[in-house]
Amino acid sequence: LLRYTLDKTGLESVRIVASDNLWEPITVSLMLDPELSSAVDVIGAHYPGTTTVPQALKTQKKLWSSEDYSTFNDEVGGECWARILNQNYVNGQMTATIAWNLVASYYEELPFGKDGLMTAQEPWSGNYVVESPIWITAHSTQFTQPGWTYLKTVGHLSQGGSYVALTDGYGNLTVVIETMAHDHSICIRPPLPPFNVTSQNATFQLKGSFASIKELQVWRSHFDFKSKKHLLFDKLTPVKLLDGSFTLNLVEDEVYTLTTIRTGQKGSFPEPPPSARFPKAYKDNFDIRNPPFSEAPNFADQTGVFEYYINLTDPGPHAFTLRQVVTERPITWAADSDQTVSVIGDYLWQNVTVTCDVFMENVKSGGVFVAVRVDKGGQSIRSAKGVFFWVFANGLYRVTNDLAGQTVLAEGASGTGVFGWYNLSLSVKGQSASGMLDGRQLWKIAEVSAPKNGWAAIGTQSFELAQFDNFAVLAE
Repeated sequence: LLRYTLDKTGLESVRIVASDNLWEPITVSLMLDPELSSAVDVIGAHYPGTTTVPQALKTQKKLWSSEDYSTFNDEVGGECWARILNQNYVNGQMTATIAWNLVASYYEELPFGKDGLMTAQEPWSGNYVVESPIWITAHSTQFTQPGWTYLKTVGHLSQGGSYVALTDGYGNLTVVIETMAHDHSICIRPPLPPFNVTSQNATFQLKGSFASIKELQVWRSHFDFKSKKHLLFDKLTPVKLLDGSFTLNLVEDEVYTLTTIRTGQKGSFPEPPPSARFPKAYKDNFDIRNPPFSEAPNFADQTGVFEYYINLTDPGPHAFTLRQVVTERPITWAADSDQTVSVIGDYLWQNVTVTCDVFMENVKSGGVFVAVRVDKGGQSIRSAKGVFFWVFANGLYRVTNDLAGQTVLAEGASGTGVFGWYNLSLSVKGQSASGMLDGRQLWKIAEVSAPKNGWAAIGTQSFELAQFDNFAVLAE
């Protein structure tokens, strides 16, 4: 049905990757179902550990590592990336490796903090860090293009490491060599079986149409874990070939690219602004008529989707708002929460006041909250602790110590309902917390022992339409 629908809507060029999860059971299904096989162009697997299964090879489909890496982007992350970029093809004949994620642009304390190829997690300061995986990527991507093909003569080096060779079919050649040591190239998943890498001389002999190549450009990276002085993507003197042959002295933790392509360059980038904590005083009224993107800056949606919204029927002070727009709980392993949540601010915040105007649109069971000291996100959001100030469409309020609402600190009548704007204010200082509704104190608690710190947040009690405006936070 998907292939038929794509074709009928003019998307014949769109290809289908399946099942974008594991090698099985999709490979067996493809072998048994010719119609399914004709619809699927690529078998994609997540975190294959550089290996595939015999059934996948028998399908003669293109094989991709359709999600990989997910590793902290320090030097070990760079080596992990170098190893799997080569060995996904050497061991598993995967012609594409897709990194999750490209740029770590989310709060570092969230799950998989700094697991991008580079880091840019402070839009308020503009700070960014070009990490080692960027330069490892360049060893392959600067000297190949989509449409290049792997040569059959690829494999493992005798003393550890691997090499691949690719060509454009028009005489150009790129060879990428890696000698990543085991303990220095461990990815987050799957477990890495033991292997050894030692210094070695490796001789390469070019034959056939490549035998006439006289010179190859050389680029090198070397991770030095003893001195911590790493050399990344350095251009070396071209290597001269004698009768199509060249020899390299390889040590542990190196990447070499030898290529006929002469356009490689390391390039440069401006010195980034200094790192800074999230501002202690922050406001957003969401008054943007034609936003260039749908989400408000600095908010990080954990469940649900919070988007800019224009109230065409409200020409007053709430014409522009932030609205939670997902009304059905997604079918995904990460959506383990019945609530929607968007966090903002500094994870280290302890004493905080957050205020926000809220508007409920769910008549039967509408409910919204503001929160501080929220201590978890991502797939762990269901078990998040914090101080959550809820108001509901049935005229009640509740204060809980957790998102799931299992620990109730206070509750009572609020007089709130649907289709009306209310101003919520939540203050926490030390172990004391209080909440205000439309300028009057609604509750006060003397003992809030945990958690000690966390983000501010807004959200809803279910996947429902609700709006937020004039958000402000002040931290000590």
